[in-house]
Amino acid sequence: MSHEENNEFFKGRGAQVNTHNKFLKNKYVLDHIEGLDEPMLENAWTQLFEETPKKIVSESNSPDLSHMYSINPYQGCEHGCIYCYARNTHEYFGFSAGLDFERKIIVKRNAPQLLEDYFNRKNYKPVSILLSGNTDCYQPIERKLKITRGLLEVFLKYRNPVSIITKNNVILRDMDIISELTKLNLVHVNLSITSLNEQLRQKLEPRTVTASGRLGVIEKLSNIGTPVRVMAAPIIPGLNSNEIPDIIKAAADRGALSAGFTIVRLNGSIGEIFTDWIHKAFPDRAEKVLNMIKACHNGSLNDSEFGRRMSGEGHVAQSIHQLFKMACNRFMAGREMPPHDFSLFVPRDGKQTTLF
Repeated sequence: MSHEENNEFFKGRGAQVNTHNKFLKNKYVLDHIEGLDEPMLENAWTQLFEETPKKIVSESNSPDLSHMYSINPYQGCEHGCIYCYARNTHEYFGFSAGLDFERKIIVKRNAPQLLEDYFNRKNYKPVSILLSGNTDCYQPIERKLKITRGLLEVFLKYRNPVSIITKNNVILRDMDIISELTKLNLVHVNLSITSLNEQLRQKLEPRTVTASGRLGVIEKLSNIGTPVRVMAAPIIPGLNSNEIPDIIKAAADRGALSAGFTIVRLNGSIGEIFTDWIHKAFPDRAEKVLNMIKACHNGSLNDSEFGRRMSGEGHVAQSIHQLFKMACNRFMAGREMPPHDFSLFVPRDGKQTTLF
């Protein structure tokens, strides 16, 4: 059956398939579907899996993300963003990067205690730590589990700088802590907006907050002085690339101080997941979009080349860069994110330190 002939679309989820995990020997197949008495359906409910890691702060030495410290209280993400690069990491846990990534969420309840242990290490010097280096720390289950809130309480207790990346308005629940961190110049918030088109967002990011809801987050955080950067990411040529100026203007109008973007790259299983999805979600322009993505990555959907993989190259990527630069010059001129204050850190002996 061709993509054009298959009009079935699994609503409420991003991925439409469970791709094979390359680390597993066996997989389910439906070679003889006529032999089944009933369809082989999988549990559609979200499942939680507990993990008790021994450490919670990860350091990246990637040339693109040199010395980036990050915390991921969750692995997998119920938001279901079809393009998410973190999907591939779910295979390390024995799951698929497809539907499993959205339905089987690994939670780390001991994350706040592990962060406190990290700050109490001998000779620790304060560094800015990113919440959500991989998956969203404010995904839906956070409303109930409050692991991210517990982490923010530790950041405030020790006066350690933190940056947050999210696309969910659950962050507003923690405005009390974020307000205190803001007063001390200890927090940056990066709010991701991929599209202002609600019909596109519903298919691209099925369980996320609307764009208007995210713009509301920018406005409310900006009103209390929290520095907010809008992330127009990822840019998918032929789908949302034309929206760059509108996204940046809308965010600037609500107080955002900076903007960033990345060009989509479809490494590992994401290439198969995205290709299947776009033929089902947008069959009329699927091949055009795929070809434009390839044009940004030297003829391939995949790109792992440091320094190029998130920015792309070629004439399509160049036009996106120019559009982004023009929009920033027009709507973000004279604005910048203030630096974090690293001098306030409170070490385990309880005495405030200074860098001088």
